[in-house]
Amino acid sequence: MRNQKTQKTYAEEYAVIAGIEHYLLHYQSRPEDPVLLFLHGGPGQTESFFAFVVEEYAERNYNIVYYDQRGAGKTWLRNKKSKPDTETLKNDLLQMVLYIKKKYGKEKIGILGHSWGSVLGSMFALEHPEHTLCYIGCGQVINIVENERMGYAILKEAIEKSGNKKDMKKLQKIGEYPTEYFDMNTYRKMGQIRSLQGKYGLAQSFNKTVIDLWRRSPIMGMKDLIPFMAGISVNMQLMSELMSFDLRKRGNCYRVPVYYVLGEKDSQTPIEISVKYFDKLQAPDKKLYLIPDAGHAPMLDNVEEYRKVVGEIAEKAGK
Repeated sequence: MRNQKTQKTYAEEYAVIAGIEHYLLHYQSRPEDPVLLFLHGGPGQTESFFAFVVEEYAERNYNIVYYDQRGAGKTWLRNKKSKPDTETLKNDLLQMVLYIKKKYGKEKIGILGHSWGSVLGSMFALEHPEHTLCYIGCGQVINIVENERMGYAILKEAIEKSGNKKDMKKLQKIGEYPTEYFDMNTYRKMGQIRSLQGKYGLAQSFNKTVIDLWRRSPIMGMKDLIPFMAGISVNMQLMSELMSFDLRKRGNCYRVPVYYVLGEKDSQTPIEISVKYFDKLQAPDKKLYLIPDAGHAPMLDNVEEYRKVVGEIAEKAGK
């Protein structure tokens, strides 16, 4: 059963941006507090369904908006024929930021990107500092092929140490991984890798987690499961473009404060790659936060520490 609340702590909205309706989930604090826009991962995998776990706490010193991008979640349910690509989502994001700035009466807002959202968010921060209060990268993607290659190596080592011959055979059966391109076969292999990573504590074990969060979420119903099942086919073009993405080629000179919030046990976007880029990154202010006992989704793995870190960043940004 869905969570029944006597008093809403959130507000839902559909905003017409770039010709289609986009779903927004607002968790509001004081008007004078900074505003963060949360960009979900995937591509195509909304994260608004678990926002209540993170945002329902009294000490929050920021307003935050969770945004279902084109091709994801409740936005996809209203626009099933619209298949996204990188340039379309970049334009959507620009128009969305302008809309949220006006709605909250802010000159700039913060961008918080998780996983795929960190790709979109990094590009926005680099290209539009005039609208960006700060950039927060969580599960930061630098180069997805390198991420997958290192994650595969970490998984193989874990299986070898365990002595589990059955799992080693499963890994070997997957064959070449990763590849430089993306298709349904690559997606199938990625799913098999994630399943093994989850077994060895190297990736978020989403099966039980998602079901539990879904049942508890105040905004989700049965129809909202459909976008999760359709997500990969809808976002195939976007995934193909992501396979060739390399943030290093976009530059490392930011004109806005940059903060990375990384799970110290993340093997989906291994922190070794993110930290190496961050060390060379130039920004007016920057800080790297490592969340203990957390992987690729620190906001779920260690919610208290994640809240503390985002609150610290918001306090800086609000000054």
